[in-house]
Amino acid sequence: MSADHPPGLDLDRLRALLDRDRPGLVNGPLTGRLIEGGRSNLTYLLSDGTSKWVVRRPPLGHVLATAHDMKREHRVISALHPTEVPVPRPVLLCEEEEVLGAPFYLMDFVEGTPYRTAGQLAAIGAERTRGAVLSLVDTLVELHAVNPAEVNLADFGRPEGFLDRQLRRWAKQLDASRNRDLAGIDELHSALGRALPASPAPTVVHGDYRLDNVLIGTDDTIRAVLDWEMSTLGDPLTDLGLLVMYSTPLGLPGSPVSTTAEAPGHPSAQELIERYATRSGRDVSAVSWYTAFAWFKLAVILEGIHYRYTQGKTVGGGFDRIGELVPVFIDHGLTTLQEG
Repeated sequence: MSADHPPGLDLDRLRALLDRDRPGLVNGPLTGRLIEGGRSNLTYLLSDGTSKWVVRRPPLGHVLATAHDMKREHRVISALHPTEVPVPRPVLLCEEEEVLGAPFYLMDFVEGTPYRTAGQLAAIGAERTRGAVLSLVDTLVELHAVNPAEVNLADFGRPEGFLDRQLRRWAKQLDASRNRDLAGIDELHSALGRALPASPAPTVVHGDYRLDNVLIGTDDTIRAVLDWEMSTLGDPLTDLGLLVMYSTPLGLPGSPVSTTAEAPGHPSAQELIERYATRSGRDVSAVSWYTAFAWFKLAVILEGIHYRYTQGKTVGGGFDRIGELVPVFIDHGLTTLQEG
């Protein structure tokens, strides 16, 4: 297919659907291109020459569970759009597989930049970096302030036993990719299980909240929070712990996995924790547990990537060094838990 007709995006069928269900929305020939990035689902930029939209669909050759993500993602951004949480305006959900070969949804395109590296932040300067990261905390507070029942998300997840289920889920994921000894990982998992905190009242949880999953405007405010595929109802402090983890410098120059925390002007993890606590009113005294859990979760994810690399199932460069990072994440997790 050509660049304007990428795989997985049948523009003729999509145009016919939009003319049927959203007459007048499209005012010219449609073009589309794949947007790089994202965890698993495919994202395309769609345009009629005047307006722009974004299409989200499961990967080619998807499985049914991933198809279900489309309905969940569309549901959560539809629920949050009228709130203070910045999300793109949802336009349409299509569960008819004959249009694109899988369920998908369409939303408005939002202008903004996803900052993925410390180098990108360094280019905008320390003051703007500080403003963008503090906005990230403030937006997380807004998300966790939404009453799920008031936006019809009361049944969006199972908050009871959330942390225990999360811990078991990631331990199971680890077992699926074990092919070497990893010093400390079982110790970290056991210590997390012994120190399981009592969760606060459940909120909508993003599940992968970090700087490169939001679009930052030229005024350094967050224009949109993206990638809701892991969202659910659960413990809000899991989002904070992940954000704190990503705000901790790894101190590994040239690493294929980096945080943006090395950027000049990036607020310290402690400042982010205090800002969240002040603005949300939540007790964050157990934040070390949530941060240690985030280190554990990322160690498991990286080990899974390393496992696929050893089997020759990864594509692209940098995977040869992923394996050496896993012990670093385990050590960070153990240290964080002990210091807490």
